[in-house]
Amino acid sequence: MATPTGDTKDAAQGIRVADLTNDIVRAHVDGEDVLIVKRDSDIFAIGAHCTHYHGPLADGLIVGDTIRCPWHHACFALRTGEAVRAPALDPVACWRVERSGERIFVREKLPPPAPKSASSEDLRLWPESIVIVGGGAAGLAAADRLRREGYPRPLTMLSAEDAPPCDRPNLSKDYLAGKAPEDWIPVRPPDYYSNQNIELVLNTRVSGLDLQARTVSAEDGRTYPFGALLIATGADPVRLDVPGAEEPHVYYLRTLADSKAIIARASSAKRAVVVGASFIGLEVAASLRTRGLDVDVVALESRPMARIFGPEVGAFVQTLHESQGVKFHLGRTVTKIEGDRVTLDDQTTIDAGMVVVGIGVRPRLALAEQAHLAVDRGIAVNDYLETSAPGVFAAGDVARWPDLHSSERVRVEHWVVAERQGQTAARNILGRRERFDAVPFFWSQHYDVVLNYVGHAESWDTIDIDGRLEDHDCTITYRRGSRKLAVATVFRDRASLEAELEMERGSDIAART
Repeated sequence: MATPTGDTKDAAQGIRVADLTNDIVRAHVDGEDVLIVKRDSDIFAIGAHCTHYHGPLADGLIVGDTIRCPWHHACFALRTGEAVRAPALDPVACWRVERSGERIFVREKLPPPAPKSASSEDLRLWPESIVIVGGGAAGLAAADRLRREGYPRPLTMLSAEDAPPCDRPNLSKDYLAGKAPEDWIPVRPPDYYSNQNIELVLNTRVSGLDLQARTVSAEDGRTYPFGALLIATGADPVRLDVPGAEEPHVYYLRTLADSKAIIARASSAKRAVVVGASFIGLEVAASLRTRGLDVDVVALESRPMARIFGPEVGAFVQTLHESQGVKFHLGRTVTKIEGDRVTLDDQTTIDAGMVVVGIGVRPRLALAEQAHLAVDRGIAVNDYLETSAPGVFAAGDVARWPDLHSSERVRVEHWVVAERQGQTAARNILGRRERFDAVPFFWSQHYDVVLNYVGHAESWDTIDIDGRLEDHDCTITYRRGSRKLAVATVFRDRASLEAELEMERGSDIAART
């Protein structure tokens, strides 16, 4: 666990070996920021910024021969720069290091890691074709990993959406707030799919799965044969069931098209009602306030986000939004939407030029149910993310898996979890037999405050708070008995990484016993 030195050095001119006592030294080479990292007798030179959101790797955590980003917990190999696990998919740059006496010199930049090559034994064992149903985080991460592992055969992604896989977290955060341009939103550039020989089929809903014939059928009548299948269909927003809920100014947020529609309406609306006070609802509220709209939040719960974070953090989040002008109507439900007026169950009426509903999602299970796969509040999968049908895997919001850390079956609706499951499922499709044991992680952004959360706690006995929420500097630990289930942090990125590592090591022990 390293602490970087403060000065930035010219690595091309040489750095004293004695300066590497803190393991990480900030440097630059030909105008590029570089980190010099010492691990035992090895010394590495890698790019200083994460390829996901440009997070500062110098503030991250070294674990073995990897370095982890403090912002969203991406992980990179120090030897090659390879993105070992999501949310980063692209490698960081590496440079050749040369030692001469008591000085270290950073020389030329090394080529990025190449995809692996398939052996004859791999080709004998690997499926003749792979179909991925779903165009979200899990589906893209799986396709990306399959090509990086050297899988050379037909690979098809079937997506119900009209746009290629996008950075979904940004749709309710910076993009919706007007702080991120649209060209940031695609996860991969347009030519990525053709360059990787991935057949991306948009606007295609899969309606049937024939396990015996090994085919999936689309609503347009086309069929797609598969040797192995990954179901990554995600989830659908829960719809509001009240009179007026189908009015054209009532919106849900799941896709890029949804976010664009909300932005278009926000350009002319002056007031918005957000129904729901969890992640999507409150991130939307923050983004619309940033755009200058008056925002009312209506929610059944007595504290926003209390079910996930507990009452103390819920009160903090509520106060944060109220300080930005958001008005809450808690313990209330919407009973009617009529034109620009929203009526609540206590007969309160609120003016609203637009309504955004964020009251939860339901996993898309129709395909699994039609094929008689095992379903348990999600598609039931084993440690390797394989369903009850051999060669059929599930990942992302739709999958319910045995979590080693909590010793429970869980389904988690978060971006990084979906990506990491897609990567693990891809390797298991290729026969790697790799347990999915990643500790769940997510982040939620409200104005300039970011909450990070590792672990999974559906219930707890105690909540311990180190620091002060009102100072935007604290660690919140959720326990059941003596067991640490989850840790939330506010501007303590290092503590979040350390908590994740602690939980991973606990899961490793559980897996061996």
